[in-house]
Amino acid sequence: MPSFRSAKHQAEHAVSEKVALGKSRHNHKDEGKIHAVRTAQAYTQVLKGFTVFIQENRLGDLRTATTHMAQMYLSERQEAGLSQKTLDQCRQALQCHLQRPLERIQALEKTVLSSRSYTSQQIQAIAALQSAKNGLSTEIVHAAGLRAHELLTLRHISEQAASSHREWGLDRFNGRDGERYSVTGKGGLVREIMIPQNLVGRLEATRLNVPKSVTDRGVHYLQRYDIAGGKNWSTSFSRVSVSALGWSNGGHGLRHSYAQERMSELQGAGYSRNDALGVVAQELGHFSASTSEAYLR
Repeated sequence: MPSFRSAKHQAEHAVSEKVALGKSRHNHKDEGKIHAVRTAQAYTQVLKGFTVFIQENRLGDLRTATTHMAQMYLSERQEAGLSQKTLDQCRQALQCHLQRPLERIQALEKTVLSSRSYTSQQIQAIAALQSAKNGLSTEIVHAAGLRAHELLTLRHISEQAASSHREWGLDRFNGRDGERYSVTGKGGLVREIMIPQNLVGRLEATRLNVPKSVTDRGVHYLQRYDIAGGKNWSTSFSRVSVSALGWSNGGHGLRHSYAQERMSELQGAGYSRNDALGVVAQELGHFSASTSEAYLR
């Protein structure tokens, strides 16, 4: 690895050697590579901070870093009061660079957990104050449990099927009527979503004759519907939420609303809590029951 003076250049070069975009994370998960653009961006920031730490303590440079130095850095970040989630991401980035396991550092204070969900009435009040484009996106996110950037990847299911390396349950969307579409989520996972019929017509009216390229937070997408998404939609949602309600839990709060509503529907239909949680996890696109629990506060 060339010797760069800039911490930024050292971090970017180190990450570039680990990037394997376009390869399925499922089939290459043990190779120690980075398969998502946003993960690469996050890891670059971590390694930049680590390099600054190394330089300030006159320990060498990033190419000569050791696991001992990494544990020292994690301990320093712990004392800075970072959340457990952020500490874990730092550890994962350092492990990827060093190709060695690191001890998990516990956050000094547990993150205070609180609900981020909105009621249907609150969501409608926000959508009504947004532009037509942003308002439609807000309704779709709530109805289908999307992440902000997934709005930019929306396609009809006939155009793009769900990822085949996952085993998808037959109970998804049970009790709901609508039309199936697909979106691309974290790690390139493509999943089916269901959009209610009352939104399908409005969505299809925005279909582009020719897909257009858009860039959101440094990631490039080929958008097929002329709707808002990504940072632009998130900013609109948060701003209007404060205007309409006096507070904002961010656009991601709509995924919490979706999860809670679906749990109520499924349990009302006779599903056990565990079975309902498994269905909701797949509908949200993360397959983790423990992650789904965080949406139910």
